[in-house]
Amino acid sequence: MTNIEPLREFVSGFTRLFETHSDAASIQKAGAELLKTLVSRDDWLPETYTRPHPERYSQYLLHCDPLERFSVVSFVWGPGQKTPLHDHRVWGLIGMLRGKESETQFTRKDDGRFEKGETDFLEPGEVAFLAPGVNDYHLVANALPDQTSISIHVYGANIGGVSRAVYDEANGTEKTFISGYSSEDVPNLWDRSRSKAA
Repeated sequence: MTNIEPLREFVSGFTRLFETHSDAASIQKAGAELLKTLVSRDDWLPETYTRPHPERYSQYLLHCDPLERFSVVSFVWGPGQKTPLHDHRVWGLIGMLRGKESETQFTRKDDGRFEKGETDFLEPGEVAFLAPGVNDYHLVANALPDQTSISIHVYGANIGGVSRAVYDEANGTEKTFISGYSSEDVPNLWDRSRSKAA
């Protein structure tokens, strides 16, 4: 039985940030430390939310704040899987749990087209930031050709319900979408009957 107590503690801690921080930047900064703690160990994510899809990456909802102030999602990448160029329109944090991820940043020019920037890599235990108007356009991929990679994302909204866009890298044309989630269930964080501490 997987012990999801670290996820429960993370969700509780992140919720409390909204009581003590009034702006998105400070919530994101403090939240990054909580996320770093969460992804520093790889023994808490239930197996259901680690399964890759054979054709595309999976986006499993782990928790959504009742007021939709933030959501926690596990992204599961099969070998070779990647996103198109896309945006988020809300702040985000990415914590690497397992494997390795590449992130290629893009800058949108005045004519609407995109200029490709640096590609960075995220290793287990590391955390990266996203912010609208700063670095919100990117393409993400599994950096490992023969293994599944898993990252834990936190967004400043219910990301599965946010209207966003994917873009054509060459001409900048955009197509709006609402991602939803790859599963219809979420982990039960609040049942302590099977907890090791019970």
